[in-house]
Amino acid sequence: MNRIFASLLLILLTLNFSCTKQNKYKKENKNVTSRSVGSFTDSFDPRVKELLSKMTLEEKVGQMTQINISNLLKDGYGSKDGEVHPDSLVKVVTQYKVGSILNAFPGAYSVDQWHALIKQIQDEALKSPNKIPVLYGIDAIHGATFTQGAVLFPHNIAIAASRNTTLAAHAAKITAKETRASAIRWNFDPVLDIGRQPLWARFPETYGEDPYIVKEMGVATIKAYQEDGLKSPTAVAACMKHYVGYSNPLTGKDRTPAYIDEIQLREYYLPQFKAAIDAGAATVMINSAEINGIPVHCNKYLLTDVLRNEFKFKGVAVSDWEDIIRLHTRHKVAATPREAVKMAVNAGIDMSMVPHEYSFYHHLIDLVKSKEVSEERINQAVGRILQLKLDLGLFDNPYGEEEAKKNFGLPEYKTVALEAAREAITLLKNETLKDNQPVLPLPKNKKVLIAGPTANSITALNGCWSYTWQGQDASRYPAYNTVVSAIKNKIGEKNVINISSPEFSDKSNYDVKTLTAKAKAADYIILCLGENAYAETPGSIWDLTLDAPQLNLAKAAYETKKPVILVLIEGRPRIIREIVPGAKAILQAYWPGSQGAEAIADVIFGDYNPSGKLPYTYPKYTGSIVMYDHKYSELEEELTPGTFTLTGYRCQWPFGYGLSYTTFEYSNLKIDKDTLRGTDKLTVTVDVQNTGSRDGKVAVELYSTDLYASITPSMKRLRKFTKIALKAGETQTVSFEIDKSDLAFVNAYKEWVTEDGDFKLWVDNLSVDFYYQNK
Repeated sequence: MNRIFASLLLILLTLNFSCTKQNKYKKENKNVTSRSVGSFTDSFDPRVKELLSKMTLEEKVGQMTQINISNLLKDGYGSKDGEVHPDSLVKVVTQYKVGSILNAFPGAYSVDQWHALIKQIQDEALKSPNKIPVLYGIDAIHGATFTQGAVLFPHNIAIAASRNTTLAAHAAKITAKETRASAIRWNFDPVLDIGRQPLWARFPETYGEDPYIVKEMGVATIKAYQEDGLKSPTAVAACMKHYVGYSNPLTGKDRTPAYIDEIQLREYYLPQFKAAIDAGAATVMINSAEINGIPVHCNKYLLTDVLRNEFKFKGVAVSDWEDIIRLHTRHKVAATPREAVKMAVNAGIDMSMVPHEYSFYHHLIDLVKSKEVSEERINQAVGRILQLKLDLGLFDNPYGEEEAKKNFGLPEYKTVALEAAREAITLLKNETLKDNQPVLPLPKNKKVLIAGPTANSITALNGCWSYTWQGQDASRYPAYNTVVSAIKNKIGEKNVINISSPEFSDKSNYDVKTLTAKAKAADYIILCLGENAYAETPGSIWDLTLDAPQLNLAKAAYETKKPVILVLIEGRPRIIREIVPGAKAILQAYWPGSQGAEAIADVIFGDYNPSGKLPYTYPKYTGSIVMYDHKYSELEEELTPGTFTLTGYRCQWPFGYGLSYTTFEYSNLKIDKDTLRGTDKLTVTVDVQNTGSRDGKVAVELYSTDLYASITPSMKRLRKFTKIALKAGETQTVSFEIDKSDLAFVNAYKEWVTEDGDFKLWVDNLSVDFYYQNK
C-alpha cells in the first residue's frame, strides 16, 4: 500500500510539474503572439514606404493576389504559344490590380516566347498610376523546367545521394541563369521538406530522411540562387518550401494530415528553414496540409510566432495552390470563404496563390473595411511584396533582360547535369561471377538485351516538373537520349537487342514471352524498372511494393539464366524484396534528369566509377518503415517469447549505403581531446585509403551517438560529411570539426540543449569515445 501511495504521489507531482511547465510555455507563446502581425516593424526601403502611402486599398489587396497564367491566355491550359487574350489581361492586371502571376500547367515556352509574354503583362501593369510591375513566379524545380531546351538536372533526392553540396550549388546556379534568361525572377524552390515518408508523392523533390543533409543541400541551393544579388541577371529569388511538416502525412497521401509533436517538429522539420532564413532566403511557401488538426495556412503560432518572431524571417510568405479557400472547402475550419481569408491573412500569409478567381480580393477588401483585418497588417504584407520587387530590380526594368538571355543553353550546363547524374547513381549490389570478377562493369564487346518500362522512356528519366507539371508529355522534350540509345552509342547498335517501348504503360514493356525469346541471343540482360513521372497528388500510391508486371518481368529474366543487371529509375524507393536475390547487380539511378541515360551507360560499362550513397533507408517491407536514426526500442524485437534480438531495422539497404568499383579502408580515427567542454571545438581525423585498382570518389560521413540523454537518444545521427576523390592506392586524412551544437537535441521543454555525458563518434565501422561537459 505504501508503494502504491508513493507511486500515486510521484505521478501527481510529475503531472503538476508538467502542467506548470506547459502553462509557462503557453504563457510565453501568448506573449510572443502579442508582438506579432499587428506591429508594423519591418524596415522597408523609402521608395516602398512612399508607394504604400499612395496606394489605394484595392491596389494593396491586388498586390497580395496571385493568379495562374492560364487566366490570361487565349487557349487557357491548352496554350502552347503563350498568346495573351487582351481582355483577360486587362481584367487581371488593371481591373483587379493583381501583383503576381504564376506558371502552372500550360507547358514550356521558348525564351523568346517568355520574353514576349512577360512584356505584354508588364506593359499593362505600367499603365497603372503607381506603375507597379508584376512579379512572375515559377516552379523551376530541377532546372528551368518550363523553358524549352533548358537543361534538367537530377531531382533533389538524387542530388542528396551525391553527397556533393558543390554540385547542388552548380545545378542551382545554372537553374537561376536559365530561369532569369526566361524573364522570370522568382523560383518556387528549394523543397526543404524532409523525406521520411516514402509513400509521399513529392518524396523525390526532397533531399532525403536526414535533416543535416537537407539543411546543407538546401542552404547551398539558396545561396547559389541569390548570392549574385537579386538584381543580377544571374540570380532569382529563392522560395523555401513547404513550411512546415508537409512531407510526413500519416496516410502517405499528398495534402493529408500530419501528426508531429513539437519536439520532432523542432528537431527534424524546422532547422532547415531556420538555416535557409539565416542564408537569406527571400520567400517562403506554406504547407498545404495540416499538423495536429491545425491547417498551417491559419496556424499563427507557426506563421508568426516561430517564422517571424523567433526565426526573424522578413520576406514574403505565399500560400500554396488554392490553400486559403481550402480552409473552408477542405479543412472545414472556416465556415465561409470570407472567414478563411480572415484566418489566413491574420495568421501571417502575405500573398494568396488564388489561383483562378477573385473571391480572395473581394473578401479581403471587405475585411479591412470592417476592421477584421487591420490596415497595418495589409501594409506589412504589401510592403514585403513591394520590397521583393524592388530588390529584384523590377522597378528599374520589369522586362526580360538581354544580358540574361546570353546565359541560356550554354554547352557546359549539360556537363554539370551529366556529372550530377553520375555522382548520384548508387551501386546497391554487384555479385562476383564464376571468374571471380564482379558482374559490373560490363565488357563493351558483349551483347546485351535491354528491357523494362523505364529503359526507353524519356519521361521516367526526368520525372515531375519536366516541361509540364506531371512531366509525362514526351512530345515536350528535346531530343535527349534514353537508356537504350545511350547504350547503343556506348557499345554499338549491333551489340544491343532492345524490346523496350518509349511509352511506359505499353504492354510490350511487360511481355515475358518476348523477353525469354530474345534473351537467347544476349550475354547479359539490362532490366530497367521503376516509376514513370508523376507530381503531387496524381502520384499517390496505395502500396510501396513495385507493381506485379514489373516484378514478373524480373523473375522471367532470371529464368533465362543470363546475368541480369537491374537498373532502378524511380522517384521513391519501391519495395523489390522478391527480386533482389536474382539480380547480379543493382543500380539506383533515381530520376537522373536530361543526362541521366548517359550517366547510367557510363556506370554500367565502367567509364565512371559510382560513388552515390542512399539518402534514405531503402525499405524491405511495407510494414517496416524505420529510419536510420531510430531509437533503441525500435531496434529491439521479441519475436519469440523471452528472446530479444536487435533486428528491428529491417531494411533492404541502410541509409548511407553505396558500393564502388574500388574499395576503401578507414583507419586511425582520432580526436584531439577526450573531453569537449563548453563552446570548445573537437577535431576529428580519419585516414581513408583507396585499396582497389581504380580511382574513385567516396563520401566520408561522421556520425555521433549520445549514449544517455533526458530524451531517448537515436542510435546514431549524421553530423558531418564530405566527398573526396582518391587515386588507386592513395590515402588522405579527412578532418571534421564539431562543437556542442552538433550534439544538441530538443528536450522536453522544447529547448535545444547539449547535456553532459558520454558520446561516441563513428566513421564507417570505426568509433571513438569522448565526454561532453558544459562547464
